[in-house]
Amino acid sequence: MTDSNDEYVYDEESGEWMPASELAERQRAATQVEVRDSVGNLLADGDQVTLIKDLDVKGAGQTLKRGTLIKSIRLTGDDQEIDCKFDGIKGLVLRAEFVRKR
Repeated sequence: MTDSNDEYVYDEESGEWMPASELAERQRAATQVEVRDSVGNLLADGDQVTLIKDLDVKGAGQTLKRGTLIKSIRLTGDDQEIDCKFDGIKGLVLRAEFVRKR
């Protein structure tokens, strides 16, 4: 019986043989999107962010004020959008250019 860690595959980009797990990790890293806030800090799932300007929320009839703390963000796969939870607003998606990592 062969262990999956012992299996080698040919990587066409580098032209070398490597363990299948290493190639899978490289491909996963290549497809990940880096999301950066307004000052260039790298954002990750679970981070807390602060709004840097007042934002009118369409459909909610509400304005989020500058300095509002948003807890536990989630990345969406888009390099400029983050999914947020905020009291009274369901499905809030903010642009990363309007937030700063706390």
